Amino acid sequence: MPSSSLHPTLHAVTERIREKSRDLRAAYLQQIAEIGGRQRGSDRMGCANVAHAVAGVPANDKLRIVAERAPNIGIVTAYNDMLSAHAPFRTYPEVLKDEARKLGATAQVAGGVPAMCDGVTQGTPGMELSLFSRDTIAMGTAVALTHDMFDAALMLGICDKIVPGLLIGALHFGHLPTVFVPAGPMPSGLSNSAKAKVREQAAQGLVGREGLMEAEMAAYHDQGTCTFYGTANSNQMLMEAMGLHVPGTAFIQPHDGLREHLTREAVRTVLGKTAAQGYAVPPIGELVDERCIVNAMVALLATGGSTNHLIHWVAVARAAGILIDWNDFSQLSDVVPLLTRVYPNGTADVNGFQQAGGPGFVIHELMEAGLMHADVRTVRPGGLAEYAQIPQGADGGGLHWVPAWPSKDVDVARPANNPFSATGGLKLLTGNLGRSVIKVSSVPDDRHVIEAPAQVFDSQAALQKAFAAGELERDVVCVVRWQGPQANGMPELHKLTPPLSVLQGKGFKVALVTDGRMSGASGKVPAAIHVSPEAAAGGPLAKVRDGDLIRLDAVAGTLAVLVPEDEWAQREAAVMSAEQRIADGRGLGRELFAGMRRNATTAEEGACTWL
Repeated sequence: MPSSSLHPTLHAVTERIREKSRDLRAAYLQQIAEIGGRQRGSDRMGCANVAHAVAGVPANDKLRIVAERAPNIGIVTAYNDMLSAHAPFRTYPEVLKDEARKLGATAQVAGGVPAMCDGVTQGTPGMELSLFSRDTIAMGTAVALTHDMFDAALMLGICDKIVPGLLIGALHFGHLPTVFVPAGPMPSGLSNSAKAKVREQAAQGLVGREGLMEAEMAAYHDQGTCTFYGTANSNQMLMEAMGLHVPGTAFIQPHDGLREHLTREAVRTVLGKTAAQGYAVPPIGELVDERCIVNAMVALLATGGSTNHLIHWVAVARAAGILIDWNDFSQLSDVVPLLTRVYPNGTADVNGFQQAGGPGFVIHELMEAGLMHADVRTVRPGGLAEYAQIPQGADGGGLHWVPAWPSKDVDVARPANNPFSATGGLKLLTGNLGRSVIKVSSVPDDRHVIEAPAQVFDSQAALQKAFAAGELERDVVCVVRWQGPQANGMPELHKLTPPLSVLQGKGFKVALVTDGRMSGASGKVPAAIHVSPEAAAGGPLAKVRDGDLIRLDAVAGTLAVLVPEDEWAQREAAVMSAEQRIADGRGLGRELFAGMRRNATTAEEGACTWL
């Protein structure tokens, strides 16, 4: 494997990325090589430093770390029980330590990082901290690993901003071999389609709070990630495609008997003590190279994954000294086929995806089609080929892996020679309103082109109010501005999906245009999101007025306001009011993130606050 040569577009995009990143990547590799070449921590550091580092561990672990010079693994955990996906991590550290001891090594919880649930904060002021929590997590990861006593690292995290934050932090300690450890999705409850229907009914006042609560509780009912293919589960797909997991571990449920075996296998993997003995796991900074980043981009496109990753993976790549932009995603999307239909792009949830073949099936198909770099290094000795498999329990305990192909359900996962679509699920839009992206994999074909008058809103609450008052019962392009990184932290606007879906269901031509985010849960309403430059930075979205005709064309890849060129050039841009800036920056901790808002780069540059 693969049976065919590398696709020329994949090769061209990779080479372009390599060339524009050459100097930055070289400086990064030199830095991690210098750090990695030092003596191990307990030999290099002062006696008082070492004594502090091991004061709280059992005597046998002290002996191993200091006298026996055994490997010491740093664990960074995003555990809390506010996130259903992270609640299982409560027991992981002791399991990991136990397995490390069996292998003659040690492990310490180096630190914890914050992890907020976007589902809890959706539509609230807390959501305005969500995007920047990624960089806070990256900094927390750095604080944990700065103890500098570790020979390898394990990252415990799953959800939206958590995995990108952990990965950015880990890449700043790129000299360490690092494995990511997930906990899996919750069992299927009320279907995502049924849940969405109840939400639309609630938006119309046809279902009360009691009925809506019943539906939501039936959908979100146990430990594990939410079962739709949003940002959290896209994270897991990308970790598999980058070779940073134990193979096939992404979508094994928390209560499955395999889960602990896979968690223990993470320790064996990071120490190079899997069935293939003697494999030296590459430092994560060397492993995550240009080919690895391209593999992640391809996996995202082939599965119709979260639009959030057009921001996050730009930042992840930058942390490894690699420069990518939306042009790279767009060019890949033109040749990468859509191989899966997982909600909101289909009716199946991630459990159904896993049963059909899961990430392993997709990786196999992409490698066979020459649409993945199969020659990359991974945390496993067998390379990316190992990730085209599904783990199973072995007789007497333990693990073995079986091929993930062929698909067990072609309505959910199709081979590359018979895809759902010949192109990926994400499109770049350009025009006189700036640059933006749209997720088209779940949008009906007859909605890929929308031309209608604009209605401008300064907040998602204002749009919801207009909908409730019956003011949007017409063809309309809803422009929601002041939602970018510098304005209010770029919250997701997922609360807008139900009302806009209702309008679309009534036969109106409806679209959303915003400098905010809509996440991996964005549905069937065409939405041009991440518009850059944002309105608060003087972007053209600030010039749009009520009644302006806007054309969103996902086929041609354009987003434009149809105003005469000379009139548009002379029109003044609106300015975010002082009252709104104060309202969006005060209360519930938002003051603490003022510096991040000021320093954030554009969405296309990763909305980074640390550059």
